[in-house]
Parts: sequence; structure tokens; C-alpha cells
Amino acid sequence: MTRVYELPWPPCVNSFKFRRFVPKAFRESVRVEVWGRSYGEPLTGRLTCLIEAHPPTRRRRDLDNIAKAPLDALVEAGAFLDDSQIDDLRIVRREHGRPGKLVVTIREMSDGH
Repeated sequence: MTRVYELPWPPCVNSFKFRRFVPKAFRESVRVEVWGRSYGEPLTGRLTCLIEAHPPTRRRRDLDNIAKAPLDALVEAGAFLDDSQIDDLRIVRREHGRPGKLVVTIREMSDGH
């Protein structure tokens, strides 16, 4: 089973590192997207995840800082049970454009991967 979510550009990890939570506005946007897709129950198996990052500007960014907030918010919204389910995580930079977005494709892996 494959699920695709279009999420807003995530907050910078450095902006909430010491507060230890994802900002409420971002979590709410993700919840609206997840619930609006009506995929049903959370995914429970092993997962592969592709994050296509469309940054809002040409500014230099580290791709490794992008995954934390959206994955945590997707878990909280009920897309899947826990981000420890993800065995294959890929982040790809795409063309920039305002306001910036992430296209997150989550797929349950078959037994043979």
C-alpha cells in the first residue's frame, strides 16, 4: 500500500531542538492533510519513505535536517504508528518555489523488501 502526502515546508530543526516538540501550526497542517486523504487505519508494517523537498528559496539547506518534524507529525496524525517502522528513508531536493513543500510518499514494504 502506498500513501502520498503534500505537506508544508517544515520548521527548522534548530528552532525547536530545545523545546523537544514540533510546532503546533505545523502539526495541525499535517493532521489536516492526513485526515483529508482518508486512507484509513495507520500503516503497521515495515516502511519505505521518500521525501521530495521543494524548498521555499534557493538558500543553502542541509537535507538531513528536513525529516524529523514531518515524520513526527505524520505519526501524531495517524499515518503510521512510529517512525521506527521506516527501514528505507530517502530525501531528494527538488525545484524550489514559494511557499515550499514536501511531497512524502510512504509505502509498506513486501516481505522481500
